[in-house]
Amino acid sequence: MAPQTPADSAGRHLILYDAVCGLCDRLVRFVLPRDHREVFHFASLQSKCGQSLVRQFGRDPDCLDTFYVVSDYRSASPALLCRARAALFVAKALGGPWRALAVLGVLPDGLLNPAYHLVARHRYRLFGRREGCLMPPAQYQRRFIDR
Repeated sequence: MAPQTPADSAGRHLILYDAVCGLCDRLVRFVLPRDHREVFHFASLQSKCGQSLVRQFGRDPDCLDTFYVVSDYRSASPALLCRARAALFVAKALGGPWRALAVLGVLPDGLLNPAYHLVARHRYRLFGRREGCLMPPAQYQRRFIDR
């Protein structure tokens, strides 16, 4: 199999994040400069696109406490990853030292998600709540859907 070039992989996956969450804002700002192959696009859970996709997968679009990745979101068979599985997927896709976190993927969701839920429950208190949505730097704006 030939290695993927940036053109092959660009924008394959969609990160859905809470636009007013300080932790989500930090996550997006962390991923953008490290996603050298530009495999991720971004949409807020509050956007029409985000709400539509969450609904399409049978989830509640008004529930903003879950981090989602829609893998291969433009294909005929996208898949929804959520919570810790979504975070591990992002780490693995970023490559480099972050790929090492993928080893946690061997753990069952019953062990991974309680830690995720603990952070999610207190994220506004720990990381703050924004009044508005992230305004990406100019060089990244094309990677955001439904700004």
